[in-house]
Amino acid sequence: MSKFPQGFFIGAATAAHQVEGNNIHNDCWAQEQMPHSAYNEPSLDAVDHYDRYAEDIELMAKAGLNAYRFSIEWARIEPEEGKFDAAEVEHYRQVIACCKAHGLEPVVTLMHFSSPVWLIRKGGWEAETTPADFARYVRYIVGALGGELHYICTINEANMGVQVAAIAKRYMQQAMAMAAKGGGASVQMGMNLEKMMAGRKLAAQENMAVFGTEQPQCFTNPRTPHGDELVMRAHQAARAVIKELCPEMKVGLTLSLHDFQPQPGGEENARRDWDEEFTHYLPYIKGDDFLGVQNYTRTLVGPAGDLPAPDGAELTQMGYEYYPEGVENVLRAVAKDFAGDLIVTENGIAAADDARRVEFIRRATDGVARCVADGLPVKGYFYWSLMDNFEWQKGFAMQFGLIAVDRAHGQTRTPKPSLAVLGSL
Repeated sequence: MSKFPQGFFIGAATAAHQVEGNNIHNDCWAQEQMPHSAYNEPSLDAVDHYDRYAEDIELMAKAGLNAYRFSIEWARIEPEEGKFDAAEVEHYRQVIACCKAHGLEPVVTLMHFSSPVWLIRKGGWEAETTPADFARYVRYIVGALGGELHYICTINEANMGVQVAAIAKRYMQQAMAMAAKGGGASVQMGMNLEKMMAGRKLAAQENMAVFGTEQPQCFTNPRTPHGDELVMRAHQAARAVIKELCPEMKVGLTLSLHDFQPQPGGEENARRDWDEEFTHYLPYIKGDDFLGVQNYTRTLVGPAGDLPAPDGAELTQMGYEYYPEGVENVLRAVAKDFAGDLIVTENGIAAADDARRVEFIRRATDGVARCVADGLPVKGYFYWSLMDNFEWQKGFAMQFGLIAVDRAHGQTRTPKPSLAVLGSL
């Protein structure tokens, strides 16, 4: 028996660059090819979802899923500034049609981390021109496909740059502390700072050649407060275009949200973390129809700041604490301040043992079901991710998927038990 009401979305999620392959016009692809890239390996043909989407959608439908969240690659649609590729629009039209033919609701994300190279050359996500550039792309793609959709996420994890900036600041503080103590040239996991700095100098030269700047402002780079505002302005401009063209469309964005749990003395730090990650965005998203909630773990917060996972805690391949209860806690926290619907647009783990994934899904969705039972306006749950795929700078080593992909032998798909478990909900 289903633990969710009729019409509740149970689905899986992907991002174009992580699954499609050969996204040659975006910034991630450009960075992957650099000799001194921060990426462990290039994406190349990824898991060839661009050509095999019908097979993947059919696997979801056979397992019982009723929704699929995927992204449209901006750099495919607008490979050069102001020049649009109608053939690529037709590709995504076919993906949407395939979803509908198999009984899956298509939930589309218009920008999931990767950006056209030309946008980065103009200043990227710190440029005043970016909100208008994004709105132009949105007008084109929604004008073409909007009539076939009911839900659109404008920007995935709009707060990612702020999170990366906070992490970068902590790393720099740790490095400076080590240097002040005469701790040598290494910090964290035996990293050689002198070699890293030398690598950064070479990478800066390569960035200059590709992007025209030593420090390209890609979406997942550390973001300034002004850049954070520009992302929100881009979202608001996109929302206005979508509502103009498709007034009935449900529009929102997604945020990466941790379950901040204050320890004694850490209450003020936890409040500050939550404000930075969520509440300061409320004025910008109050007109949204829904919020995409994305959670993977919890963060313990002490009087000196964020704490590591407890001793002996189970960790995922990504180094996160295994904590499926986080999504329920985050949904309840968000619902206190956000008035629209809530959709869990990402939640999952990277793990080689699929039994741990099954247990994660069971416990996480139990929590989501409790939120629904208590009257919270939660409308769907999307597991991340449909397939083992290209996990950005970490490459193909992370196993998030409900479906295994053998890239060495014809990109063969093998559904894991977790796919059927999710579909049974």
